[in-house]
Amino acid sequence: MKKAYVIFPAVALIVFFGFWWNYNSQYQARKAEKAQQAKLELEAKRLQEARDREVAIKDALEAQERRRAERAIKEAKELADREARQAAIENQNKAAREKDRFAKQVERLNADIKVEREAIAALEEQSRKALLELGILREAVRLTQANEKSLSAVLDRIAAADTARAAAEAAAAAGAKRN
Repeated sequence: MKKAYVIFPAVALIVFFGFWWNYNSQYQARKAEKAQQAKLELEAKRLQEARDREVAIKDALEAQERRRAERAIKEAKELADREARQAAIENQNKAAREKDRFAKQVERLNADIKVEREAIAALEEQSRKALLELGILREAVRLTQANEKSLSAVLDRIAAADTARAAAEAAAAAGAKRN
């Protein structure tokens, strides 16, 4: 049995050494392979990070250009809005000035209209008086013409009477001469 104490542990040690040798030889290869794999992964990761950085830089530059373009558009729009606002304020001020000017002109014209209405009323009063005077003058002319006709008739009668008297006196003078 004494041999069994040495043989079994020696056999177990040889078997263990075989497994360990097999594991150790593969472990170094696997370790080297893992190191190589880690190195490749690290290199791939660095390449990917470099590509990602390039893409990020490109995207950042594009975003920067886009923001710059948007800012330029925004500034142009703000400038146009400011100019439009300024033009609107100027138009509003111009409209207010024109409104004031037109209001003064309306007041002046209303005053002129009042003066002209008063003048028209005075002229209408004068016209009414003139028409009344014209009517009176026409009546006076008609009466004067009637008087003239009657005076003409009276003068004609007087002239006829004078002629008749002169003829009567001439006849009486001729009759007195004959007598």
